Amino acid sequence: MKRHLIYLSMAVLAAVMADGNRPAMAGAQDAETLRMWQELIGGAKATEQAFRPIEARRRAQEASQATSAGGRRGGLFGGRRNRSQVQTARLVAPAPAVQPQRVIDPRYLPATIAYNTAEKPGTIIIDPHAKYLYFVQEGGTAQRYGVGVGREGFGWSGTVKVGRKAEWPRWTPPAEMRKRQPDLPESMEGGPNNPLGARALYLFNDGRDTLYRIHGSNEPWTIGQAVSSGCIRMRNEDVTELYSRVGVGTRVIVL
Repeated sequence: MKRHLIYLSMAVLAAVMADGNRPAMAGAQDAETLRMWQELIGGAKATEQAFRPIEARRRAQEASQATSAGGRRGGLFGGRRNRSQVQTARLVAPAPAVQPQRVIDPRYLPATIAYNTAEKPGTIIIDPHAKYLYFVQEGGTAQRYGVGVGREGFGWSGTVKVGRKAEWPRWTPPAEMRKRQPDLPESMEGGPNNPLGARALYLFNDGRDTLYRIHGSNEPWTIGQAVSSGCIRMRNEDVTELYSRVGVGTRVIVL
């Protein structure tokens, strides 16, 4: 308000002094102009003093309303937080849970190695302790694959033969397995979600199914571990390669 009145006074003074027909600020005219200027300034000051109590009350009312609103917010949400508090809260927010990495140990990836054995090429030799399957080749070499084997209490050893082969095999859990795990299905069609994976080699002894298989897996990160019920599990790509290289009647030795 004060600023507006001063601007108004200055405008009036400028208008008075802008009269081009008479010399500005000359004789009695100068005295009259000065008197008008003093009256305008005095009026502005008086107006300012009159408005001071009103302005003070207005500011006090706004401050009271702001305090009341802040108290209500504080009761519900802990008060207004400044930017630094918000940034601090963001910094201490709990991090999302880190999912375990499901990757195979590189030691169990396929490799051609030197392998000394009396067994003829084409024989499969499985070392459950090292968690490797060896496919014997010509020239004193073998193709080595990482495998998953039977957990404690489900390991076995002996010499068997491949009695049957199947692509994307159906899985029919044995009765003993279903007794241990009642939630298992009676049977499951072959496919990506089937525990037998992409291929299966059925192991027979004296013409009878041992119920053990060399098969693929939909859990390739378990290769190199003892987690199965006695079957030998491989990565799907590895069992598919092995499947293409062996036939029914292939000799399988489990150490």
